[in-house]
Amino acid sequence: MKKFLKILLLVFSIVAIVFFVFVPAYIDKSKNKSTFKGPFVKTSWYDSIPFVADLHCDALLWDRDLLKEHHYGHVDLPRMQKANMAFQVFTIVSKVPWGINIEKNEGNSDQIALLSFAQLKQPSDWFSVKQRALHQCNTLHEFAKKSNNQFRVITTKKELQQLITDRQSNRNLTSGMLGIEGAHCLENDLQNLDLFYKAGVRYIGLAHFFDNEWAGSAHGVNKTGLTPKGIELIKKMDSLHITIDLAHSSQQTINDIFKYYAGPVLVSHTGVKGVCDNQRNLSDEHLIEIGKRNGLIGIGLWETAVCGKDAAATAKSIKYVADKIGVDKVALGSDWDGAFEMHFDVTGTPLIVTELIKLGFSRLEIEKIMGGNIRDFFLRNLPE
Repeated sequence: MKKFLKILLLVFSIVAIVFFVFVPAYIDKSKNKSTFKGPFVKTSWYDSIPFVADLHCDALLWDRDLLKEHHYGHVDLPRMQKANMAFQVFTIVSKVPWGINIEKNEGNSDQIALLSFAQLKQPSDWFSVKQRALHQCNTLHEFAKKSNNQFRVITTKKELQQLITDRQSNRNLTSGMLGIEGAHCLENDLQNLDLFYKAGVRYIGLAHFFDNEWAGSAHGVNKTGLTPKGIELIKKMDSLHITIDLAHSSQQTINDIFKYYAGPVLVSHTGVKGVCDNQRNLSDEHLIEIGKRNGLIGIGLWETAVCGKDAAATAKSIKYVADKIGVDKVALGSDWDGAFEMHFDVTGTPLIVTELIKLGFSRLEIEKIMGGNIRDFFLRNLPE
């Protein structure tokens, strides 16, 4: 009997080691792939672009030391520096249903709970989407503290302006800002918005892959619009200068936001129906309205967004937006580390420049698209 128990304990120990040590890294490596691997060729002036930026990255979801360079995934500090990246929005994914698709999802299952358990996160992360999201916020701040002053978290106009000034003498200096995918992490309590504001969150997408108590998702079962509580949420976000992100919102939610809110909005990661027509992407009608509000469209780097698997496909969608609503309304919205295959990791950003040159954009226009528009949008819209 003792021998049997020893064998059982040994087997259990081996299974536990495999699960907790190898499974999280395996999931990260298998989900966050790149179609093309570097090193990538840069134009002669790429490294002199003053402000390269991207609107959407999910690297905080993974148990990865962002201070070290990795041969998998898409974003970490050394690779950001190689890409001359000045600013990256790090978004928080707090709940994803099993079997997700872009057409129809219920919200009664939770892949991220199991991932949190496998990553040996604190028990509160297993059961609370709010705590899970706040933990990710704290991770970015800890990353900045340990970065030897190479990385900053941006929360105000003043901090962003200081970054711009300091990068003139230190091009290795880079930064991040926090965003949220899905207001479900507020756990149906409007007061929790204050917690996330204090944690540094500066944009929120109201719904992710399923309908929630605030708004309908483009991928939800009912695809409804803003609820009465959702209307209150966008009013409070406005008072705090937290930008509304329309990514993943249902058509009706977008229409309702335009009805109840008059200010600028962004779409952090998307494609456009005019190039790639599917449930995920933006209509011309919504593009035009966002343009009228001096908003911003982030074009993605994955096949569903742009109907292609290379930089040329993303550049084509960027040109469509620029032609439709102006070159100062479009930016990069990669969705790096979002559990999909991307065209390339962050070091492949120069490939976008090459394709934009082929499409006839000037250097000044390319500098706007590659980050200048993001810089200017948040200089206008971040809290003082």
